[in-house]
Amino acid sequence: MPKLALYNRAGSQVGEIDLNENVFGVEVNEPVVHRAVVAHLAAMRAGTHKTKTRGEVSGGGKKPWRQKGTGRARQGSIRAPHWVGGGTVFGPIPRDYTKKINKKEKKLAVKSALTNKVEEGKLIVIDDFGIKEPKTKEMVKILSDLKLNDKKVLIILPGKDEAVYKSARNIPNVKTLVTQALNIYDLLNCEYIVMTRDAVAAVEEVLA
Repeated sequence: MPKLALYNRAGSQVGEIDLNENVFGVEVNEPVVHRAVVAHLAAMRAGTHKTKTRGEVSGGGKKPWRQKGTGRARQGSIRAPHWVGGGTVFGPIPRDYTKKINKKEKKLAVKSALTNKVEEGKLIVIDDFGIKEPKTKEMVKILSDLKLNDKKVLIILPGKDEAVYKSARNIPNVKTLVTQALNIYDLLNCEYIVMTRDAVAAVEEVLA
């Protein structure tokens, strides 16, 4: 069973915490992690891109000149694709980029990412942030005491905490998530993860 040091907000170790090996001690599965990241990034795409075909561009209903006798090539519309201001051939149309991924694969990918952070020593657990009202300076001090200043940090909370969220939102390279919104992309897109003791329990409950 993996163990991690438990810190207080001043950066001092106050004990140890046992981690569920079914969540934080699994075998890292890189192919599943890759599929989960691809699916997540695909789902983030809006898919609202659109260009107009020659039938959708306004105007161009009349032939620009008669069919024969002008010496020029025959033309049927000034909105044909080879005209300036004409329609686009094979342009993008709205589509859904979502890729299917099984729930078990998605869970395994998140477990693999968490396990990897534990193995690299980049998962830090604190007993509590102890922030009662939004104060960026207070959060900066906590991260500094944990030696995480100038690091890309993901803070995971067990539930909505406006004081902690607002204290961290203006700090560059710091992002806050609740356990319900945990995703593979944010786990990989950070250097360190900081979780409260309650957040660890909540993650274990969701993923175990």
